[in-house]
Amino acid sequence: MHEIPQGPLHGLRVLEFAALGPAPMAAMLLADQGAQVLSIEAPLRQGRGAQAVFDPGLDVLRRNRSVLRLDLKQPAQLQVAQRLAQSAEVLIEGLRPGVMERLGLGPEPCLLRNPRLVYGRMTGWGQSGPLAGSVGHDINYLGLSGMLHAIGEPGGKPVVPLNLVADGGGAMMLAFGVLAALTRVRAGGPGQVVDAAMSEGCALLGSMIHTLRAMGRWSEQRGDNLLDGGAYFYTTYACADGRFVAVGAIEPQFHEQLLRGLGLDPADFEQAFERALWPERRQQLARVFASRGRDDWCAHFAGTDACVTPVLGFDEAPRHPQHIARGAFVQLGGVVQAAPAPRFTATPAAAPRAPVAADAQLLRQWGLDPGTAARLGAAD
Repeated sequence: MHEIPQGPLHGLRVLEFAALGPAPMAAMLLADQGAQVLSIEAPLRQGRGAQAVFDPGLDVLRRNRSVLRLDLKQPAQLQVAQRLAQSAEVLIEGLRPGVMERLGLGPEPCLLRNPRLVYGRMTGWGQSGPLAGSVGHDINYLGLSGMLHAIGEPGGKPVVPLNLVADGGGAMMLAFGVLAALTRVRAGGPGQVVDAAMSEGCALLGSMIHTLRAMGRWSEQRGDNLLDGGAYFYTTYACADGRFVAVGAIEPQFHEQLLRGLGLDPADFEQAFERALWPERRQQLARVFASRGRDDWCAHFAGTDACVTPVLGFDEAPRHPQHIARGAFVQLGGVVQAAPAPRFTATPAAAPRAPVAADAQLLRQWGLDPGTAARLGAAD
């Protein structure tokens, strides 16, 4: 029998139709906090090469799942998926619009059979509009939102911020959306569809930028603004060893401590928000930071309010004392990964576990008849 992680979502039953990108991350967020996530995945196919079937224990986004492999093109196995949808409180899918409808697993039949179901849908462009059926990836959705335009060096091309914004932000939007809808259901409301679009999530995450634009404090020029590296007190600097520090000394008292720590006179840096002064001042600070190594500077500023921190690499971050003290990173199957977040005092999440095959007992709990559960499930 599979143990369900204890957490604030303990007892929540989520049916996930496996996909790529933010949908599995949204399911991971729910599973991390105790939801019982049953993931429907396609059968492993012979002859596709080893690269097509990598070790599932290395896929961080699949942690804390029970996995049932079904061929949804087979009527009997499709009926199993439909039966499981009747037992779910939340369904999550991240396929192209129309795919679930063609399978008979779209919102209409699922909500007809399970009127309290929260049906979460994750796509790039949403379920409607001229681009609804178009393909894309994180960079495309971010580009259409207007946010990618703002990221980069002055006069340079837009810089891709990994896949953090559309994929990561989309996952959080979907998780938030299904929990908001679930709150309504548990208060006596009907089930409903949550239509989460990554492009819209990107735009929403840019709300503060829109605020600054409305106030006349944001220009269209990349690298010319308060939060895009344009300000000399909110950017990164190279150190003598080729590594970098991040500086975020926006407030006057932090700004003063930064300058004093660098051996500079704050009186020479008045009118901090005058953009015309930023390029020259950034060069001044760059020369000072280039005189010492990164860790030397971080030790120098330790305990101050100058807002100077190291830019850590992937291998360095888990070893930082702050992350060690908080247990912010864990290892699972030899893979270092972020621990579940946020933290809950009364219902903490359990340690992550690798995905496991759904056993017959679990499938019986999901409403499958004993014979079907025994045929499809792993050994108890």
